[in-house]
Amino acid sequence: MGRRLFLIILLALLGSGTAVQPTSHVAAAQQTICAAPFLPVATPLTDLGANEYVRIDGQATGFTGGLYPDGRNQRPPDHEAAGQTIAASIVPLNETGEPDADGRIVLISVGMSNTNSEFNHFMEAIHLNPAVNTAVKAVNGAQSGRVADDWAAPDTDTWENLNTILTRANSTPEQVQVAWIKLTLTDGGPFPEKAQALQSHLLTIVQQLKARYPNLKMAYLSSRTRSYMIDRGLSPEPAAYETAFAVRWLIEQQINGDPALNFDLAKGAVMAPYLSWGPYLWIDGENARSDGRVWLAEDMAQDCTHPSRSGNTKVAEMLLEFFLTDSTTGWFRAADAPVITAALTAAPTTTHTATPTQPATLTVTPSPTATDTATPTLTATAVPPTATSPPPTPTIPAPVSDDVGVGTAVWPVALLVVLIAGGGLFWFTRRHR
Repeated sequence: MGRRLFLIILLALLGSGTAVQPTSHVAAAQQTICAAPFLPVATPLTDLGANEYVRIDGQATGFTGGLYPDGRNQRPPDHEAAGQTIAASIVPLNETGEPDADGRIVLISVGMSNTNSEFNHFMEAIHLNPAVNTAVKAVNGAQSGRVADDWAAPDTDTWENLNTILTRANSTPEQVQVAWIKLTLTDGGPFPEKAQALQSHLLTIVQQLKARYPNLKMAYLSSRTRSYMIDRGLSPEPAAYETAFAVRWLIEQQINGDPALNFDLAKGAVMAPYLSWGPYLWIDGENARSDGRVWLAEDMAQDCTHPSRSGNTKVAEMLLEFFLTDSTTGWFRAADAPVITAALTAAPTTTHTATPTQPATLTVTPSPTATDTATPTLTATAVPPTATSPPPTPTIPAPVSDDVGVGTAVWPVALLVVLIAGGGLFWFTRRHR
């Protein structure tokens, strides 16, 4: 009887084994990305122009769009000319800060966990890229959990951490000449008060940067990427959108000649580096920006605030495009790099995304692992092309699939359990006949 029961169970299991469906890692990965629904928030500042910003709750704010005064996205002529002059003075420096053809141009990032993971992907994008000046050394100084008030406070170890990161990258404070800053304050808040508080912190931070890194000449600022959280969470909307006003007001403060942000020795004590917008990162979700970019729920981790792998890749592309095309970043480009003006788009392409022409000199490689929180700090140095190197591919590779079936291992394990149980049952019945 026991032998017959055992054979029946075994045949039933073998017959149903093919019905056990594999479970993909993709299903697990999908659980780690944002599941919040899309809700429109506002028109991106770059597309709003001279129109008034109206908050998501219908509040008319009295503030207009544009990255710079008068609803424009271009620097005023005088500020543009000053930026180009300063950019031309950026040359490789040795460890003591003296010009040296064999030295470095150190570009640091300053920010929180989002900034950290995005800058890591940016460094992957510039690694081995022949369009990037080989003297550029990117050092990721952004730190998890360190938002604007942490960087502005005098009694934190944030700045000491940054110096430790520089040392590990075989760089010195005297070699730092450029910074990319992306910071926020946690939680939501009223407008414009919350943005004004961020502006005040940013002012302190750029002053600290200049005091601690005497050869720092330029600081590029970006505001937050979009959140899919509304009025709750670490950095919800519309406060995430409104960080752009803090950046704009700070830069306008310098443009208007505030001595607290003076960068020109001819006009008095130098208190800050030259300030400019870096790439503007905010996109209203599924509503495509004028450049065709979108920011989908899948571009964010489960908290709907931190970028996922695809989100990090999109930000890295915008950073790379900015530094390879801006009129004040000639120091970043290789001497023989072609002039690049086309925009990039992220992969994989969706039905929401317009696909502009891509230059043949840019390649962004996404990280092989998803990033929902801060990633380990990295450094990257551009490597010159060799004569045998093929030209970089113009396509942005899609993220590596995590489709590795695990369900196929389920039924063999179950079979082993049944075999053991059946064997035990067979032995028991034989013994008690």
